[in-house]
Amino acid sequence: MTAPLSSSPAAHQPPAEAVTPLIRGVAVLEALTEAGGTLSASALERRTGLARSTVDRITATLSRMGYVRPDGRDAVLTPGVMELGNAYLAALRLPALLDTHADALADELDESVSLAVADRDGIRFIHQATRRRAMSVSFRIGDLLPAERTAPGPLFAAEWTEREWAAWRARRAADPTDAGFPAVPPRSPAAADDFEARTAQARRSGWALDDQLVEPGLVAVSVPVRDPGTGRVACVASVVSHTSRHTAADLRAALLPRLRTAVSAMEAELRAAGARPAEPGPPPAGLAVWTTASKHELGRDFVESLARGLTVLTAFGEGRSALTLTDVAKATGLARATARRALITYEHLGLVTADGREFTLTPRVLSLGYPPLSRTTLARLAAPRLRALADRLDEPTALAVLVPSVPETGPAEIQYVAVAAASRVLTVDITVGTRLPASRTALGRALLGLAEPGGYALADEELESGLRSIAVPVRDRAGRPVAALNVATHAARRTLAECVSEVLPALHATAARVQDDLHIASRFTHVPLS
Repeated sequence: MTAPLSSSPAAHQPPAEAVTPLIRGVAVLEALTEAGGTLSASALERRTGLARSTVDRITATLSRMGYVRPDGRDAVLTPGVMELGNAYLAALRLPALLDTHADALADELDESVSLAVADRDGIRFIHQATRRRAMSVSFRIGDLLPAERTAPGPLFAAEWTEREWAAWRARRAADPTDAGFPAVPPRSPAAADDFEARTAQARRSGWALDDQLVEPGLVAVSVPVRDPGTGRVACVASVVSHTSRHTAADLRAALLPRLRTAVSAMEAELRAAGARPAEPGPPPAGLAVWTTASKHELGRDFVESLARGLTVLTAFGEGRSALTLTDVAKATGLARATARRALITYEHLGLVTADGREFTLTPRVLSLGYPPLSRTTLARLAAPRLRALADRLDEPTALAVLVPSVPETGPAEIQYVAVAAASRVLTVDITVGTRLPASRTALGRALLGLAEPGGYALADEELESGLRSIAVPVRDRAGRPVAALNVATHAARRTLAECVSEVLPALHATAARVQDDLHIASRFTHVPLS
């Protein structure tokens, strides 16, 4: 649970130039993250220690930014907030450079493989290649774990200074049950306290084991991936399993050699990348103007200093891993004084670190909404968008994907993965999981590339008398159609011409929003269709 703002360690004596609304906004995002992505306003009051009016203004601002959405009395994190974590991961470059190696190893071993970086005296995951089974073992991208209860921890701790060891001991004394790490179960009082010995062993051997340190049944073996320029640990690669498949000793004997081979390939990738520095991607555009316009439109309910402060994080990215104050101000369009105060605030909160005149993001940026959304599906992303469209048109909407036909030589089919009903007496009753012939539905035609020149497909009473449907494709980051979105109606309610003139614009707009959500969520995570 997040401590009240007034008593959290980061809140003690912030610098005089720190932006208080930004501190409060970060507290709200972290509270929502730790709660799994959803909290009521009253729960946010309790977790942050903020007044209800302050919580309401912050959530209204975050909603305007597309980072949360209201759902009755609750505030719910949306995929838009992942752009903050994406900025860190893009600046880091490691996921983009190493994920194919991790994924290939997971496929070869049929086990989960993760990449983690150090976050003070903890570790955070930056990539997960998971196995889809009933009993799977993996954490979410952005999850924070105490170093001493993981396999990567000793490998990072092998490079700690005495000051860092002192900070770890102080944290252990203040939090003996690991209450500050919601991603792991509470520490057992009987747990072994041998972290320093395991660190010494890891320093000598160059690998480390987790033999059920996080929870019973979970085992892992880890090897460091070293920065070719400094020789220091850039990240740690781990193979994760459970004791019904491997013991810890078996992991070491059977899988450690293959893990080392994969790590060698990863380090070769880093050496090659060092010879070709990343080209800077486009910085955010027009954000300062947008925040000013939002303030004029929403008045006091829009916390402009919070919105401006959060845009500072998005100034970082691929080819922009270290930025000066001038760089940040130029990328965001903010005044230097505004950007400076935001950077001072983030440094106080541990989200940014300074090295001379340059600033870089820290792994803690992933605590701002990333973990609960890193396991989402396209169906979950689309559900609130479908609901809003169904309410707007008073017609049922649905999202469907192509599925392999049985037998494989048979006709293609679609499967519904998300639906939103309309409150009509006469309505279309389709449930999630229903399969239909693709060629006889607008959804299937949109997916099969049989759309009209305007990018939509129609089906007029072909599946059932009176049933009329219009659909558009939803495309992934590569532009491939991976799903389709439709609105269904009765022929007596709308003509074909009215479907095109009245329904299609709203359908296109909703599909664009679903695509935007998918593109943000899938930049560094795998988003299953259902």
